[in-house]
Amino acid sequence: MEEKDRPRSRDSQITDPAGAAGLKKVEHAGSISDFDSSAVTLDDEGHRPSEFKPITAPDGNRRGHPDIDHIEAERATPGHELDVELGKTHNTEELKRIETRGSVKSKISRVVSIVSGRHKKPPRERIPFAPIPTTDLSTGVIGWEGQDDPLMPLNFPSRKKWLIVSLLSVITLLTPFASTILAPGIGKLNAEFGNTNSIVGTMTVSIYLLGYVIGPLFLAPLSELYGRRPVLSAANAFFCVWQVGCALAPSIGSLIVFRFFSGIGGAGCLTLGAGIIADLFRTDERGFAMGMYTLGPLIGPTIGPIVGSFVSQSIGWRWGFWIVLIVSVVVCALTEVFNQETNPRILIGRKVERLKKELRRDDLRSCYETPGAQLLSQRQTLWNGLVRPTKMLFLSPLVFLISLYIAFTYGTLYLLFTTIPVVFQQTYGWSLGITGLVYICLGLGNLAGWAVVTATSDKGVVRRTKANDGVFEPEMRLPLSIYFSFFLPVTFFWYGWSTYYTTHWIVPVLGLFPFAFGIIGLFLPLTTYLVDCYPMYAASAIAANTVFRSLVGMLLPLAGPSMYGNLGLGWGNSLLGFLCVIMIPVPLLLYRFGARLRKMGLQL
Repeated sequence: MEEKDRPRSRDSQITDPAGAAGLKKVEHAGSISDFDSSAVTLDDEGHRPSEFKPITAPDGNRRGHPDIDHIEAERATPGHELDVELGKTHNTEELKRIETRGSVKSKISRVVSIVSGRHKKPPRERIPFAPIPTTDLSTGVIGWEGQDDPLMPLNFPSRKKWLIVSLLSVITLLTPFASTILAPGIGKLNAEFGNTNSIVGTMTVSIYLLGYVIGPLFLAPLSELYGRRPVLSAANAFFCVWQVGCALAPSIGSLIVFRFFSGIGGAGCLTLGAGIIADLFRTDERGFAMGMYTLGPLIGPTIGPIVGSFVSQSIGWRWGFWIVLIVSVVVCALTEVFNQETNPRILIGRKVERLKKELRRDDLRSCYETPGAQLLSQRQTLWNGLVRPTKMLFLSPLVFLISLYIAFTYGTLYLLFTTIPVVFQQTYGWSLGITGLVYICLGLGNLAGWAVVTATSDKGVVRRTKANDGVFEPEMRLPLSIYFSFFLPVTFFWYGWSTYYTTHWIVPVLGLFPFAFGIIGLFLPLTTYLVDCYPMYAASAIAANTVFRSLVGMLLPLAGPSMYGNLGLGWGNSLLGFLCVIMIPVPLLLYRFGARLRKMGLQL
């Protein structure tokens, strides 16, 4: 066959599926150097074997046979054997049409590749990661169907991952937002219910954090036993229902109870978010994802008082709960539609149960189960799960120290919140609504810290892993937090003494920025570090942290009025500043000795 009649061009073979199949055949057939010309014998007519005989064209004319070098080249050409097969089953006109379509498609594909390649960013550096456990029926182990199994959450398309994280981030912003939206309206609330006890009034805000203490203790282990999705859905619905109770509360006592229950529901996204991110993202992508997720718990308490100030002043404090309810119902409904199960243990467990029935094999087990381990009853499994966060908090030195440090920073943040209304309404004579704008500076500090951490966290991990011969250690997440710890005490000295001496209002407002910047630079790396240390039990590790943090955040502000009453704004804030100075070395100590603490045996 002449060159122009050749059925498929080399480009079309690469583009078409059939051509790709031909390419695979020839890859196993050997190269041109493997062809032995001496092994070819002549037939009775003095020609080479039949494939090299003179060719009779469709018009009846005999053509001369190609030279042996050309034949050898054809034999080595990817897809040539497929061309020969196509020539036996298609006429020339059909093959021309195939060639034309394939060639045009190939040319367009090459042009698009060249144009898009000019604007394509170089691939991001990655670090080595452990292979995904796969199925081995010969040993009865059920895992994933290959490293690229689309059902494995780590292999979900990026758009699906970020949709789940985005919805999770919004609901995680709303629940802390609900914790502080009532704070500016405490005065009007007390007047409506005739309350004169300041501690009871403060409890309407702080009791919400008690829900954050109780909720994670059972929400986290339940998600590791029954899945993230059902537990998160139930917690979100529970949160929304109790907003109605808060908005319609007939007394201050009932409001406190309803706030407690809404806090339990609101703890769901805070507790399970880190576990979901550990399910979806590998180590070198986790820092940015955690940044998106943890922005809510830090921005939410800042936005709440801003909105609450104007709502309480204009349409009443009860409308704050209606606003939370309306937005939360929309977000929770979207989450319910687009969310899906991400816990790999649960997914493989379901697969094991299905295959046991289909294959009638009771010896099958999950790849996440330890061979030879004692099988526990459902009650024992549930009990172990329920006590796991408490065990991690009190029996793991690493989890305890990190939780203690974050709890201290979180508690001082809420103490700072208690002083803002007093300082700017009584000292500077601002209205309730204008006072709420002070929290914007805290929000800007959070955003600045978030931008720095999310932009550098994963890149720093990749760089340190490469320097460590490709071996990742969770402590590689911590160096960034060392620098942020220096910003916390700055605010307390700056803000405390500027309000004590009643300087221009811009001075104490700007003094809030360093603390907001520093706290997120500590909170993000440290919580991501916990996830890196305990990826399979990330929800329980974060639950332990949330319990301790929320407990301190609830109790410490109750001591604020008496502390500032005795020491004043200057020395009261300076006391907190000196405590922050003492705590500066904590991130450095965790970086240096975290590996030892992490490797202390803890049976989970």
